[in-house]
Parts: sequence; structure tokens; C-alpha cells
Amino acid sequence: MLLTLADCGELELIARLRPYCHRELIGDDAAVLTPPVGEQLVVSTDVLVEGVHFSLGMADVPVTMTPVDVGWRSLAANLSDLAAMGALPLGLTVGLAAPPDCPVATIEGIYQGMAACGQAYGTSIIGGDTCRSRVLSLSITVLGSAPAERIIYRDRARVGDVIVVTGIHGASRAGLECLLHPQWAGTLPEELRQAWIQTHQRPRPRLDVVQWLRQQVCPPRIAGMDSSDGLAAAVLQICQASGVGAVLWAEQIPTVPLSDRQQALTWALYGGEDFELVLCLAADLAPDLCAVAGDYAAIVGEIVPETTVQLKLKDEFLPLQPSQLFQHF
Repeated sequence: MLLTLADCGELELIARLRPYCHRELIGDDAAVLTPPVGEQLVVSTDVLVEGVHFSLGMADVPVTMTPVDVGWRSLAANLSDLAAMGALPLGLTVGLAAPPDCPVATIEGIYQGMAACGQAYGTSIIGGDTCRSRVLSLSITVLGSAPAERIIYRDRARVGDVIVVTGIHGASRAGLECLLHPQWAGTLPEELRQAWIQTHQRPRPRLDVVQWLRQQVCPPRIAGMDSSDGLAAAVLQICQASGVGAVLWAEQIPTVPLSDRQQALTWALYGGEDFELVLCLAADLAPDLCAVAGDYAAIVGEIVPETTVQLKLKDEFLPLQPSQLFQHF
């Protein structure tokens, strides 16, 4: 019989979760941090809910992840927000709400996944809270820092900038489709199928790009954000914040290799949850950035004076569709 949270109790649960946290900073009413000299604090919070952001079978949604996957992916999403701001992590806090009948092993698995992701990217859990709820949910707050002159904002795009993406778009959506439709997934090469599922379950926040940007002698002017809500959403929001427009070149966007090119392009633009970076910067810096970011990084468009955002598909210019963007409400 599975041990549940009701069987365990809050104090024993906290004791079980302690090994997944920072040993020196856990135990008091709050953690005390000092950002590196000359850097500013950067903070981001995400709320993740069972049945909306992930599925462990507790809600009426097909299971797509293990608890360890949920933990990894939840933290990776937050770290991606730091990367999008040009910041590196200092630590994180976790607010856990769960039903009393939730198995303790599920919660331990989630924390194991968060701890593994944190270790991979040089950070750890430094605090949090637990409470009873009807639905399993996590509220993760990551704390990071960056020199003021190297923080990336959305409103810094300028006419003449090129648009760079750091990797394939649509792969997370393809991975989700594999999990939801195994019969379709069975028609794909095994290596491709597993790669897409890995992208969906264990995304990779692009802190490597932040490290490289910090090595540049002169801080480059960069506008950007991550593509957690899709490439189209990222470009539209950057352009809106900067008061400019953009043209995306469909043939340059790195997509998953589907025979249905239109489907692959739709997933790239609107699928979301790829957690790559979308950056607008001067054209002379872009090739070096692409080389650092990897084989699938690419220059996919340019910033233009008109305030419309269009997709250039062969000889056609098509407006991006805000109605297809993911919104919670």
C-alpha cells in the first residue's frame, strides 16, 4: 500500500524532502542570499498545475510524465526565464500544494527531478512551503543575478536587427504528440521519437548562451525572451514592447523533420514549450552566437520599421495569427 501525505504528515514530509535542498540554507524561516558584487537581482515565478502543465494521472488527462520528469521540467521552465533575461541562478524556492491522498513517492520524485536539474545548472532549492490542496501544484520562484548592463529586455529591439533562435522549434510539441498518440509515434524512427519526447519531458534551459554573452568584452544590446509560449508569441511580444515589426523567414526556421512541412511550421510557431531563446541583435554578432548555441541555431528573420509581424513563406507575406497563441484565459 502506498504511503500518502495524510499517512506521512507535514513534518515527516519536510524531513523527507530536505535531502533534495541546499543543506546550509534550509532550516530557518527564510534563506539569506547576497548577489555577486556589481550584479542585480533577477526574480521569476511560475505556477504549475496538475492537468494543465503536466499530467501524473491525478486529473482526467493522459499521463505524459513521471514525477521526476515533472520536477526537472518545472525547474527548467523557470531557469529558461532567467536565461531569457541574461541572468544566472542563485537559488530557488518551491511552494507545494497537494491532496492528502497524494503518494509520498510522487512528491519525492518531483523534488528528485528538481534537484537533478538544479545540480545540472548550478543551483539548488533554498526554501519553500507546503500546504493541503485539492489539486497538485507547484509554485517555483527562481532567484538569479546579472550585471545591469547585460540584462536582456524585450523592449531593446531596433530596426535592422536580425532574429536568432537557439535551436529547433516544435520539438516539444512533437514529443507531446508522441506521448498522446502512440500509434502515430510508432510510425517514426525510434531515435527521432525518443529525442522529441526527451525535449518535452526534460527541456534544456539555454544558460550556456548566457555564459557566452557574459564573456563578450562590450555588452551587446540584445532584446529577447524564451519561446515557452511559441516562437510566434515571442516575436510578437518583443515587437510590441519595442514598437517595431518583424519578418520571419519560414524556410530558415529550424523545425522538426516531418513530411508535412506545414504541420512542422505550425508547431514551430505556435506549439510552445521548447524553452529556446529568441534574440534580436546586431547582424555582425549573430553568426558567432549561432556557432556557440549549436547546430540548430539560426538567423530566422529581421526587425523592420512597420509594426506588423509577418511570415515570409516563399513569395507570400502572411501575418502571424495571435488567435493561435496559447493563453490561460
